[in-house]
Amino acid sequence: FKNSVAFIITRNTILYNVVFIIINTFLGILVAILLSEVTSKKALKVYQTVILLPYLFSIVIISYLVFAFLSTDVGFINKGILEPLGKSTISWYNESKYWPIILPIVNTWKSFGFQATIYYANVISIDKSYYEAAQLDGASKLQQVRYITLVLLKPVIIMMILLAVGKIFYSDFGLFYQVTQNSGAIYSTTNTIDTYVYRTLIQTGDVGMSAAAGVYQSVVGFLIVLITNLLLRKISPEDSLF
Repeated sequence: FKNSVAFIITRNTILYNVVFIIINTFLGILVAILLSEVTSKKALKVYQTVILLPYLFSIVIISYLVFAFLSTDVGFINKGILEPLGKSTISWYNESKYWPIILPIVNTWKSFGFQATIYYANVISIDKSYYEAAQLDGASKLQQVRYITLVLLKPVIIMMILLAVGKIFYSDFGLFYQVTQNSGAIYSTTNTIDTYVYRTLIQTGDVGMSAAAGVYQSVVGFLIVLITNLLLRKISPEDSLF
């Protein structure tokens, strides 16, 4: 805790994960509900493939795709958008202020399809008679979603969030190391506990500091799960893990 970067890596790890959980949960549920309204089987297969495909991509491929957009010399954003508009090009890998926006976008594009697939499987398993009864009572689509779909999805949503909270002190190493090209200029907004442990061990050989950071990550992550489950047990006992 005396290390000068302890606060930075903890802040980055937690805040990024909180943003990822919120965005991916919201989009996953939204897309799952939209997919359940698709009647064409061919269109449904196309949509499912499109949203799930990025999740299957290697993070190395993702990092090259991001580089193709953000490269200072040949990147699409600089050469295809900013220069034609007469704007100054941006050195993305040297400007830390842009990465709190870039990383959530990349993570969402890559990850939300997996959650959408899980939620979709649960949405289509809901008994259609609930919706038929709601229609007879004059409920709109939004009311059906609010009072039927979301209510019956509640256990799954809670379970997915709990699993995500359990890893809130862990970060996607490839996302924060490879996608950022390991650029030292942007460490203030991209350095997390996982990347710090790796760099400390590989670059400086400080085994003690790496081990301390790893223990800190595990213990605090475990305590967060216990606290979250305790709060959940008070709010909704039937949905708690134990």
